[in-house]
Amino acid sequence: MMDIPEGKSLILFDGYCHLCSGLVRHILRRDSKAHFLFCSLDSKLGQSIRAAFQIPDSIDSIILIEHNKASVYADAVFQIAVDLGGIYQVLLIGRLIPKLWRDKIYCWIARNRYRWFGKRKSCMLPDGSLRSRFL
Repeated sequence: MMDIPEGKSLILFDGYCHLCSGLVRHILRRDSKAHFLFCSLDSKLGQSIRAAFQIPDSIDSIILIEHNKASVYADAVFQIAVDLGGIYQVLLIGRLIPKLWRDKIYCWIARNRYRWFGKRKSCMLPDGSLRSRFL
């Protein structure tokens, strides 16, 4: 497994999911300090990172690796909002919902994401200027 550079966070994502890929593109546009790095869950590196953090295959949407800790489900989204700062911190109001419920809501959306948003035929590939942000 690779070490994440100091001061950076890694987002593992489903590169075939339109919703997940859209979230990645949105983060890339808003992350002016290049805080986030990205890796497809299905890549060899993504699989080795999942194994190192003992993340089960059943967690197949957004995973955040930060400070040598993995965050999943709604907690990953909330931490990404904290890291992006600004208006995104309004999402933190979701923390008022009990963790069990917010994770159930997250899992319900994740379970239905292909049906609602579609699935790409191939994994999302970054353009040349952003390639360095993808592992």
